[in-house]
Amino acid sequence: MNAVKQKDHRISRRTRGVLLIITSAFCFALMSTFVRLAGDLPSTHKAFFRNLVALIFALIILRKERIPFRPQSRSNLSALILRSALGTLGILGNFYAVDHLLLADASMLNKLSPFFAVLFSYLFLKEKLTPFQALTIAAAFVGSLFVIKPSFTDLSSLPAFAAFGGGVCAGAAYTAVRYAGSRGEKGPFIVAFFSGFSTVCFLPFLIADPQPMSAGQVAFLIAAGLAAAGGQFTITAAYTCAPAKEISVYDYTQLIFTTLIGFTLFGDKPDVYSFIGYAVILSAAVASFIRERKRAATEER
Repeated sequence: MNAVKQKDHRISRRTRGVLLIITSAFCFALMSTFVRLAGDLPSTHKAFFRNLVALIFALIILRKERIPFRPQSRSNLSALILRSALGTLGILGNFYAVDHLLLADASMLNKLSPFFAVLFSYLFLKEKLTPFQALTIAAAFVGSLFVIKPSFTDLSSLPAFAAFGGGVCAGAAYTAVRYAGSRGEKGPFIVAFFSGFSTVCFLPFLIADPQPMSAGQVAFLIAAGLAAAGGQFTITAAYTCAPAKEISVYDYTQLIFTTLIGFTLFGDKPDVYSFIGYAVILSAAVASFIRERKRAATEER
C-alpha cells in the first residue's frame, strides 16, 4: 500500500512539473509578444526593462529567503560574471530577433540553448558527451540552418544569426550556471547577480540615447518583465517537482504558443523551410528526452 501511495505521489509531482514547465513556456511566449508589441525601440532599452523587473523580483526572493547578496566564494565570481555577460548577450540577440523575425523562428532558434549547454559542458566542465548526444547536437544545427536560411549577400539573415547567437550564448551561460551551482551558489542569487549585471550594462544605452515612450510602450515593457519573471520562477519550480529527464521536452510547447500568437496578432506565417527546421530540432529534442528516460530507467533497475 505504501509503495502505491509513493508511486501516486511521484506521478502527482511529475504532472505538476509538466504543468509548470508548460506555464513557463507560455510566459516566455508572452514575453516575446510584449517585446514585439512595445514597438520601435532599441533592443537594449527593451532588455533593460525586462531585467530591471527580474532584478526587483530576485531581490525580493533573496530578502524573503534571507540569502545574502554575495557569492559563497570569491573563486565563483569569475563564473558569475561569465554567466551574466553571456546571458546579457543572449537576451540582446533574442530581443533583436523577436523584433525582426517571425516569433516562432526566434523562439525555435533560442531553444537551441540546451544542445549548446551539453556541448559546452563537455568542452569546459569535462562532462561526458556520448555519440548519440553529438548526433542530436549536429541534427539541431542542421535544423537551425533551415530556419535561418542563411544569405551572405545581404543583411537579411542578420536577425536569424542574432537569434542563433543568442541560443549559443544562453547555452554557454547555462553551463556557467551549472558550474556556479555545483560550487554552492544559490539559484536566487545567481538570478539576482545576472539581472543586476545586465541592468547596469544596458543603463548607459538609455542615458546615451533616451527614447520617448508612450504609456502603452512602458506598460508592454513592464508586462514583458513580469512575464519573464513568471517564466523564470515557474521553470525553477518545475525542476524542483520533477527531474529534467522527465519534463524538459515540454519546454518546446513555447513553439506552439509563439506560432499561434504570431499568426493571430502579427500575421506571421512560417515557410516550409522553417517547418522542416522545427521538425528536425524537435525530433532531436524528443530523441534526447526518450534516450535519457531509458537510460535513467536502466540505472534504477
